[in-house]
Amino acid sequence: MVQIYNDYKDHADFLTVYVREAHPTDEWQMKSNVTDDVCYVQPKTLEQRVAIANDFTKRFKFSLPFGIDDMSNAADNAYSAWPERIYIINEGGHIAYRGGIGPFNYKPAEAREWLAARYGAVKHESSSAPASAVPPPAPAPASAPASATK
Repeated sequence: MVQIYNDYKDHADFLTVYVREAHPTDEWQMKSNVTDDVCYVQPKTLEQRVAIANDFTKRFKFSLPFGIDDMSNAADNAYSAWPERIYIINEGGHIAYRGGIGPFNYKPAEAREWLAARYGAVKHESSSAPASAVPPPAPAPASAPASATK
């Protein structure tokens, strides 16, 4: 997602929304979380959720605009966003692309295809940048993803 963001940020607005923790240590801990040192309990307050997001974005130098779902999980509930999902909202405020639920159906390449069809393909000299998504710097509370087009 980072490379897609870098390629299309001049054409579309991007927003990553941190929803509830996918594999918290107090619920469903994964070995990969231990290996990657991303082990958090499920936050019980917005302050805890913000702290986790800030830690994550600083450690992984996440550059995409970032928001945090409220504790009622409004964005997650509205968009079935957990554990990860991509939406593109058109200029009229309607869903233009609804990606599959991750991790198995989370396919950033499909979002890239939609953006390329809308704004034109972007050519790279080298495509060594990972397509994975990870959260960013100073997150601001958000209740729903922003428009994916300008």
